[in-house]
Amino acid sequence: MTGASTGADVIIVGAGPVGVLNALGLAKRGISVLLLERFDAVVESPRACVYHWSVLTGLDDLGVLDDAIELGFQKQDYQYYIPSTGERLAWSMEPLAAVEQYPFNVHLGQNVLAKIALGKLEAFDNFRVQWSTKVVGIDQDDAGVVVHAEGPDGPVDFTADWVIGADGAGSAVRTAVDLGFDGMTWPERFVATNVRFDFTTRGYGQANMQVDPVYGAIIAKIDTTGLWRVTYMEDASLPEETVADRIPAFYEQVMGPDADYELESFSPYKMHQRSASAYRKGRVLLAGDAAHATNPTGGLGLTSGLFDTYVLYPALAAVIKGESDDSVLDRYSDERRRVFLEVASPAASENKRFVYGSTDPERLEQDLVGVRKQLADPDLLWKRLRFPDQLRTASLLAES
Repeated sequence: MTGASTGADVIIVGAGPVGVLNALGLAKRGISVLLLERFDAVVESPRACVYHWSVLTGLDDLGVLDDAIELGFQKQDYQYYIPSTGERLAWSMEPLAAVEQYPFNVHLGQNVLAKIALGKLEAFDNFRVQWSTKVVGIDQDDAGVVVHAEGPDGPVDFTADWVIGADGAGSAVRTAVDLGFDGMTWPERFVATNVRFDFTTRGYGQANMQVDPVYGAIIAKIDTTGLWRVTYMEDASLPEETVADRIPAFYEQVMGPDADYELESFSPYKMHQRSASAYRKGRVLLAGDAAHATNPTGGLGLTSGLFDTYVLYPALAAVIKGESDDSVLDRYSDERRRVFLEVASPAASENKRFVYGSTDPERLEQDLVGVRKQLADPDLLWKRLRFPDQLRTASLLAES
């Protein structure tokens, strides 16, 4: 027998950072929000961890930046390391200090940011969260949306005026409203690991892109307690259940054979370059990986999801309050999809090719010539540093 539950102005599906931050933005505007998450708590597995300087103002507006900085790690300096040549190409974000309030990136696990935002939401009576609740279907009409779910006590229906699907690349919301997810899936698997080891003792900086077709990796310090993230790639045809058995062999290549390290956690996952056919269908909206999925090289997936968030929650709140026509949500769909397809996805694909797929020594040298020029020329470096801002969408309400 199906149970019934009162809903909210907005149901958000997915308790990752995109879902929780949308909830926080809406709750701050007086909108009632119900957050549904199929797991029993915030997922702890290693995923995205880089917050580019361009997204920090938005985190500040939501009141979570100070906590993120306190729990995470501020970083201005980065380097490429090319094992085949021994070359280390370093650069700094310091030039941004002349014009930006936050001229640095923040490294922090996305699970920690989600918990910070959930902590802020505890102060709002117009917010509630239901864990262990899996969406299995959605019906909608001009009057509202019914979300069908399997909850801790069995089947249950929730009602709302609007739904935001922020439930990842395998989005149940996107599937329920029959929106396609066009693109491709890479033949490799990424393995994100959290490990305690001081990589600076092996010549690494505090944030590194190791450029190698076999041992390519992103290696970065992600907090002030000595925790590092190492993300590498392997053939997806290898058994996923034995990933843990292969991690020591990779670590030996980057740390040395006698390294004393502590592996805290790891997460293998497929990589995609995909976008939903639209980010709105009626009263259902998509954001973050539910709308678009990219390989994580360069941190452009989470950046895209945050920029989705910064324009979605103000626009949706304005529609609910009668301050804007709902056509603003069509503009959200069109513009955020365009930015992903034209900017984020191509850049992430090129980053992946360079870091993990430089199999041709001549092509690699050509790439390195370009990187050296970028880092040596102040104008070219400035352009490079400003790139993450190209993923931003200006407020949609200004166009209403």
